[in-house]
Amino acid sequence: MARGTLIIISGPSGAGKGTLVDRVVARVPRVWVSVSATTRQPRPGEVYGEDYLFLSPEDFQQRVDEGDFLEWAEVHGNRYGTLRSSVEARLAEGYDVILEIDPQGALQVKEIMPDAVLVFIVAPSFEELERRIRRRGAETDEQVKTRLATAVRELALVDTYDHVVENDDVARATDELACIIESIRTDGGRP
Repeated sequence: MARGTLIIISGPSGAGKGTLVDRVVARVPRVWVSVSATTRQPRPGEVYGEDYLFLSPEDFQQRVDEGDFLEWAEVHGNRYGTLRSSVEARLAEGYDVILEIDPQGALQVKEIMPDAVLVFIVAPSFEELERRIRRRGAETDEQVKTRLATAVRELALVDTYDHVVENDDVARATDELACIIESIRTDGGRP
């Protein structure tokens, strides 16, 4: 069986990354989404091992010290990371592996695994991005401002990605992302 491809999906908070990834995974066979570890507290309804691996700051640091992470970063005051062993195992089994991570982590992984394909998800406008973040109702006004400031920095990195998908319509954007993954399987997915 051929080794799978690592697909890194990034974009600012509110772009709709999670929604698109969920829809693509339900539609495209042999795709596995890596579950990131984090030090942040679970939001209502989030489940350990499905949404994130919720770790204490001490456990996270121990794993950093032991080199267990493919990448990790501090974002909005919390740490997030991707465990190397689970990604490598799935790739070896022939699965295409999706990492839904921030651009800082994406660029770290790209250095280690240059064959990774990077896909950036954007909202149709900055105003729409802010509306989506506020609609979630999960953050304070100060946290929203922090996310928007981070989005400005992340959007400046869009040109470093192999593909950009505008999430203006969920069905259309899902089709586009699925087509990118299928093209990876047939021709390496490079633009």
